[in-house]
Amino acid sequence: MDYLCFRTLCCKGPPPPRAEYDLVCIGLTGSGKTSLLSRLCSEATDHIGPTTGFSIKAVPFQNAILNVKELGGADSIKKYWSRYYQGSQGVVFVLDSASSDEDLEMSRTELHSALQHPQLCTLPFLILANHQDKPAARTTQEIKKYFELEPLARGKSWILEGSSVDNIDAVKQSFTQLIELLEVKDQDTGRI
Repeated sequence: MDYLCFRTLCCKGPPPPRAEYDLVCIGLTGSGKTSLLSRLCSEATDHIGPTTGFSIKAVPFQNAILNVKELGGADSIKKYWSRYYQGSQGVVFVLDSASSDEDLEMSRTELHSALQHPQLCTLPFLILANHQDKPAARTTQEIKKYFELEPLARGKSWILEGSSVDNIDAVKQSFTQLIELLEVKDQDTGRI
């Protein structure tokens, strides 16, 4: 009996490797991409400025590691976004749900462009309506209607969720849903 207990406790071996997925994270400047990703990685968010160019973060989850390539959202950088799409297995699009009507329209245009881009159109999308903690924030239903997501994204795998850096558990749940879509896509393509 002691041998069995010892073997159970000491001879399990290393845990199975976690799946890794390469994602691209896009959205306008000020939408909160860097803050959300930093919070997911348990990093400080005190002195975050706009991303110039891109940054890459490995975001660990229990069943997967997400290698997220965050692209800056300034006008001077957006024109280069498509150069970073290759090899992506999923897309995170962050929008400021409390932004001005003009910025919301620009976000809508960029999301429509991404959903129709040849390198992204077949990939799972996580759309985060960020800054839900602000009084002027639009609900996810308002975003869904304004962005015309139902007709535009028909037949695609996508999730629309509200988010805020103050509710990181909800953000983690949204990413967990994206991981589930990525796993389904993996199984469909026979990668696993």
